[in-house]
Amino acid sequence: MISPARSTVSPARATASPARLALIVGALGVVFGDIGTSPIYTLQTVFNPGDPHPVALTVDNLYGVVSLIVWSIVLIVTVTYVLLAMRMDNHGEGGIMALLTLLRRWAPRGRARTVAFLSGLAVLGAALFLGDSMITPAISVLSAVEGLKVINPGLAEWVVPLTAVILFILFLVQRFGSAAVGRLFGPVMVVWFVVVAVCGISGIMGDPGILLALLPTYAIGFLVGHFQIAFFALAAVVLAVTGAEALYADMGHFGRRPISVAWLFLVFPACALSYLGQGALLLQNRANLSAPFFLLAPAWAQFPLVILATAATVIASQAVISGAFSVAAQASGLGYLPRLRVAHTSSSTHGQIYVPWMNWLLMVSVITLVFAFRSSASLAFAYGMAVTGTITITTILFFYLARQRWSTPGWVLWGGATVLVTVDLLFVAVNLTKFTHGAWLPLAIGLAAFTVMTTWQRGRELITDRRTRAEGSLTEFVRGLRSDPDLVYRVPGTAVFLNPGSETTPLALRANVEHNHVRHDRIIILTVTVDTVPRVDDSARVQVVDLGDPADGIVHVTTRFGYTETPDVPRALRLLEPEPPEGALDVDGASYFLSKIELREGPERGMAHWRKRLFLAAAHITSDASNYFGLPRDRVIVMGSQIEL
Repeated sequence: MISPARSTVSPARATASPARLALIVGALGVVFGDIGTSPIYTLQTVFNPGDPHPVALTVDNLYGVVSLIVWSIVLIVTVTYVLLAMRMDNHGEGGIMALLTLLRRWAPRGRARTVAFLSGLAVLGAALFLGDSMITPAISVLSAVEGLKVINPGLAEWVVPLTAVILFILFLVQRFGSAAVGRLFGPVMVVWFVVVAVCGISGIMGDPGILLALLPTYAIGFLVGHFQIAFFALAAVVLAVTGAEALYADMGHFGRRPISVAWLFLVFPACALSYLGQGALLLQNRANLSAPFFLLAPAWAQFPLVILATAATVIASQAVISGAFSVAAQASGLGYLPRLRVAHTSSSTHGQIYVPWMNWLLMVSVITLVFAFRSSASLAFAYGMAVTGTITITTILFFYLARQRWSTPGWVLWGGATVLVTVDLLFVAVNLTKFTHGAWLPLAIGLAAFTVMTTWQRGRELITDRRTRAEGSLTEFVRGLRSDPDLVYRVPGTAVFLNPGSETTPLALRANVEHNHVRHDRIIILTVTVDTVPRVDDSARVQVVDLGDPADGIVHVTTRFGYTETPDVPRALRLLEPEPPEGALDVDGASYFLSKIELREGPERGMAHWRKRLFLAAAHITSDASNYFGLPRDRVIVMGSQIEL
């Protein structure tokens, strides 16, 4: 008889297993849609006769292309992202903005130019990712809905409007959060990958010789022996790895382990089997090039497969949409975008967020692209540029940070960096040849986003400098109140003045004293800081600094929040000691004073006039401070000032 004490599964582990499985299924529904639907269009795009640099469909070329696809996935997705980059996280958060925060924190002193250059690269990579997040939903859903033409060519005219409707509904459900979306989409993606794998196996059984393409010698031989052909083939091969960057950007939503397990044991095998199966199908009959993915299925199963593929490509869009939310929120927290309203949609997973402004911007952009390009083949020329740029920048930043922090021998890091960066740059170079055929689009979107982000950062620096001059010294202001108290009438209650720092006087406080000749018994000058970590523990959230004589009743309080947290000022103030040195503070009855600054373009130097106008335009999307900081609207007083940029 077995004693219960000898049970090999602890209660904690037994409880954790269903939760871990739920995260894996959720990751399948959110993270892998993009890369998991690439088999629909990648191989047929390589041999598309309408390509500016067509690749002939020959046996040698087919083996070489299939081998290139499989090994590109291995090097870029499995090695670069799953095995390497995802180990470089910022308290669980991933993505290129997480690498930027680590760069700021870990960069050695005396390397200002290097850090500035790499920081610029990181911002550019984030901007390119935002460009990719506009193209991916359009091409993914279009490619699946186009499967209707395989069943009935007469349905062609319905492809574009049906795609637009599907995308519109997808963006409408984003407000429910990635957890809810993942629970809905996860089981669908499990079915999808199983079907993809089964279809791939059926194709391989028709010509098992295609399995030789798993040997890296075919990819290397194709590149070396037919470089001109292989080089241009890479422009379409890159479609097989689109979505790799979403694995990293979405890491905060589900964690590294669930994403890694899902990739290694389900997603990668299913995708590889599909590419091999399509290759075998084309070896049997070149006429299958019209739609090799759908033709892997028997005739009776093609319509259900189109429906399943449409569902899967809708889910593919979710991967980059969730990633775009993470990038936008992190960029806002780090000062590269205006303050955006961020809704946290999960009480247990901090990284699951919804950014309304970004959601509607993506929706309008994506649907516009669908009506402008009208086919996945047209969008395919534009697709790879943003992806390859983001991947290359991520690889460079990763190896730089690994050199600073890891004890791995230098020759190992340099060797790995040389191989992976060379592969990435090959993809970048070949996509540049498609510039006039559509590759300009993601570059234009990325450069526009880069310009906005760098302009906002620079504008904030200038505004902060000029605001500091207008506010004056806080120490001198408090000293003036103390030296001549009869000039100001002291009223009961607590007033909280939000201010960027502890050195200057809040404009609202200065105006209240100078014009109204009034001050409250208890005054909290509050500075809200956003740290370069995702979350801050309550024990380190609040810091109180005495500004002089306790009888003044004036204190400076700093509250710290992580860049993935939604600031809640009243809750943070309740963490103060019940009776600080200056006496009890009535936080629940406090009045909150905001200094509203009206920005105007002025003659001062520091930015070009067009950038000033861009900054002022971007300032209009800044979320309301009362909502952003969680202030009670009925106890908020706004006092205005003017500052010229």
